[in-house]
Amino acid sequence: MRERLMLIICSFYGMIVMSQNQIQYLNGVVENDATGFPMESVHVLNLNLVEGTTTDKKGKFEIRAQVNDTLYFSYLGYKSIKIAVTQDMIKFGNSNFKITQLAYALEEIILRPYQLTGYLDIDVKNVPINSAGRYRIPGIPNAGYEGGNRNPGAINKTFAAIFNPVDFLHNLFGNKGVQMQKLKKMRENDGLKDLLASKFDREIITQLLNIDRIDLDEILRNCNYSDTFIKESNDLQILEAISGCYEEYRVLQF
Repeated sequence: MRERLMLIICSFYGMIVMSQNQIQYLNGVVENDATGFPMESVHVLNLNLVEGTTTDKKGKFEIRAQVNDTLYFSYLGYKSIKIAVTQDMIKFGNSNFKITQLAYALEEIILRPYQLTGYLDIDVKNVPINSAGRYRIPGIPNAGYEGGNRNPGAINKTFAAIFNPVDFLHNLFGNKGVQMQKLKKMRENDGLKDLLASKFDREIITQLLNIDRIDLDEILRNCNYSDTFIKESNDLQILEAISGCYEEYRVLQF
């Protein structure tokens, strides 16, 4: 009798564990808060599982999620929001999420076209170029580094880091191991990579790393990327830059 009772308890416990490990999906609709119309192509990211998707023409989406996961909604020109997943959201589905359009004050823009003379030798000299020096350090697997024109001592700082590499990079990544693992997952997800290639706001990266935009820019500068690169690159390029710098840190550390 006791053996039968233990068998029933074990079976019941196994069913609970299996149900907890089952993949759960959350279905929802994203709408414009002002008009109530569905929003197409809104980026929806699960910050815990590092998985993302976009809404369809009817504003609908489906994403893998568990209770207490955080969903991040992002769309250009709209205020991004974070929502904690509840059991009711997963159980009943078709949850409505509303995002609000941002109001921008447009500033006057003055266009200054290049004054071309028609003479190639003269016009080439007048075209502005990126003055950031780019160099390569033997032994480190990277195509090169940008010294940048913001800090004249960037190159000297980098070579100083080679002599004391662990201390230099540990300040950047030493306490962000978990977040950097999330970035690694993003690099392995083709859907997220396509999403980041179209974004320039750094919002998803800063959310995953749990840092401010200013801190993100400073990390890139300390990894010897120029202000031009930081300003003009898309989020996928920024992801690759930070990931590459982190991999160098791990190599130098061990």
